[in-house]
Amino acid sequence: MTSIGIIGSEGRMGVALAAAIAEAGGRGCGVDKGGNILKLASESDVIVDFSSPVALESTLDACVAAQKPIVIGTTGLEERHHYLIDDAAADIAVLQTGNTSLGVTLLAHLVREAAARLDADWDIEILEMHHNRKVDAPSGTALLLGQAAAEGRGIDLTTGSERGRDGLTGARARGKIGFASLRGGTVAGDHDVIFAGPEEMITLAHRAENRMIFARGAVRAALWLIHQTPGRYTMPQVLGL
Repeated sequence: MTSIGIIGSEGRMGVALAAAIAEAGGRGCGVDKGGNILKLASESDVIVDFSSPVALESTLDACVAAQKPIVIGTTGLEERHHYLIDDAAADIAVLQTGNTSLGVTLLAHLVREAAARLDADWDIEILEMHHNRKVDAPSGTALLLGQAAAEGRGIDLTTGSERGRDGLTGARARGKIGFASLRGGTVAGDHDVIFAGPEEMITLAHRAENRMIFARGAVRAALWLIHQTPGRYTMPQVLGL
């Protein structure tokens, strides 16, 4: 029976992960703030972390010390966190993603393909909506989809995006990828990638009806990651894309 350690086991995603692990026939165990992460890593086959960016460094240190792979679904990561992940990936297998949903993973693939085939006459806008307790924007999933679009277009998302339009912003810049974030209610996660061309429009969309989709995807990723050598991995690799 595979043992999967959960960082933040009492949170909403932690509870969903425990259910998904049991559903898959595994054994789930976890820690929360102040818990012994190194002990959890030592006793688990793989770790899954959806907690917070603040806790990530100590979690990575524990996984490296215990030589255990880790799936990171935490959003709101900064550049320094990715450096830490790169360092850890030299010793252990690490899968980091803005979204563990299998549907979103496929959506990102389709977005990349569409962006590669539609030129800058087609404006790309990414609209996302989440529950009123979400603290970061744009969502990690929106950024993941934006990165897929940027890769398809062959541009740098950091300099090639527009966010938070307000007031007299002027005409839309050609070739930029736009983001808009909505917050309200209990929405688990809605994402639309809009390709607006001359007199026609294509929308690629995903609707999350329950956070169990993220938990099931994370468990599938964790079971796959156990068999990988040290390195940095992505959700498309789990699906063979």
